[in-house]
Amino acid sequence: MIRALVFAAALAALTACATPPPSSGDEVQRLAAEIQSLGSDIDPEEANRAARITYAYTAQLVTEYQITDPPLIHNAKVNKGLRPRGLCWHWAEDIERRLDQEQFKTLEMHRAIANADNPFRIDHSTAIISRKGESMYEGVVLDPWRYGGVLYWAPLLEDTRYDWVPREAVLEKRRKEQVAKLTPRVDG
Repeated sequence: MIRALVFAAALAALTACATPPPSSGDEVQRLAAEIQSLGSDIDPEEANRAARITYAYTAQLVTEYQITDPPLIHNAKVNKGLRPRGLCWHWAEDIERRLDQEQFKTLEMHRAIANADNPFRIDHSTAIISRKGESMYEGVVLDPWRYGGVLYWAPLLEDTRYDWVPREAVLEKRRKEQVAKLTPRVDG
């Protein structure tokens, strides 16, 4: 009973945080300007195209994923088979895949995971766009899951809500942990 109450309180607190930030002005142009600011050698047309596609594709995925609830409620529906997709890693995978189709010459996509080592919080995945050749840490987080289909974006270093780690590093660590569990121990 106490466990259920704690879970309900945590869920209520987390979904209360699901209110999207207020938007003002032309968000697509603001994102394009942020992407452009990543480096003087970034093609302005690519920055504009990346911003337009990210916003348009987020709107398309809202429909495809049948988003009608805050993120954690939607996650429960996906996990119960009531919705087709919409977990954070679905958003990250689909946004990354769509932007990679553009074959940008001056921009590059990355994936990151937060909370992978935190037993009290669920993992969270996102896509990140950066200047070609830069690490994800110099990029911009593209996170439509966080506010239930309303695109959140910010330079990674300004996104203090999450401690992002490269997806490859998290998956490699998990792979090693699985191998260690399967490897018989020899006690001397």
